[in-house]
Amino acid sequence: MSGYTGTTPIRLVVSDIDGTLVRHDKTLHPETIKAAQELRDAGIVLCLVSSRPPRGMKMYLEALGLKTPHAGFNGGETVGADEQILDQLVIPGDAARTAVAHMTAAGLDVWVFAGDGWYVKGGDGPYVAHEAEVTRNTFTVVDDFEPYLDSTNKIMSSSKEFDRVARVEAELQGLMGEVASVNRSSPYYVDVTNVDANKGHAALALARIIGVSPEAMCCLGDMNVDVPMLKVAGLSVAMGNAADSVKAAAMVVTGTNDESGWADAIRTYVLPKAP
Repeated sequence: MSGYTGTTPIRLVVSDIDGTLVRHDKTLHPETIKAAQELRDAGIVLCLVSSRPPRGMKMYLEALGLKTPHAGFNGGETVGADEQILDQLVIPGDAARTAVAHMTAAGLDVWVFAGDGWYVKGGDGPYVAHEAEVTRNTFTVVDDFEPYLDSTNKIMSSSKEFDRVARVEAELQGLMGEVASVNRSSPYYVDVTNVDANKGHAALALARIIGVSPEAMCCLGDMNVDVPMLKVAGLSVAMGNAADSVKAAAMVVTGTNDESGWADAIRTYVLPKAP
């Protein structure tokens, strides 16, 4: 790990899920479960953020015994422990249509998330079954996305050709300008959300809801989509498996998600500075 000399007590931990909180097989390391309990015992709140829809986070909230607000769709929707929507941002309709058209023309499999719905053009896309299993979410096959494009929280597209996904991310960032946020949430997914729907927005919203200052917040992540929240946190942690750009944006680097990196960061930097 790198050095960290902050003195502000940490009262809130905001963590990404995939690649950060969970291992590559989507299970929780036993030390992660223990460290989450240690946070609770110390009176430190743990909230989760993800590119997943909020209901795709439920299994981890239950496994960790969390009854706290959480944010899905990269900050596009923040919900309370009772699943009541506290904050929601949708993509402008014109931007949603541009994104869908470009992704489709590039040969990516496109999905649209609107409200509680996950809409696909076919259930045999390269990652549809994988996403359904991982998030325990169900999809609806539709012939046309048009009825949902004025109320879309997130658009995802996928391909097993990772270079193509990276190229589409860059192209859409140029096309979208300042009207939408475009980021890869994994090497095979590129996500489009409202321009203000990023994990920095989500982390600050969670801090306001919990009633703590950003200086008293620790954020942990592994992908470039996590960088906005790393930039607003009093303590920012990149996983050992993170991209170099993410590590450069963080104050400290911990072990990998397959190791006990998440728990090590909590025990080394957060718990010793508990209020």
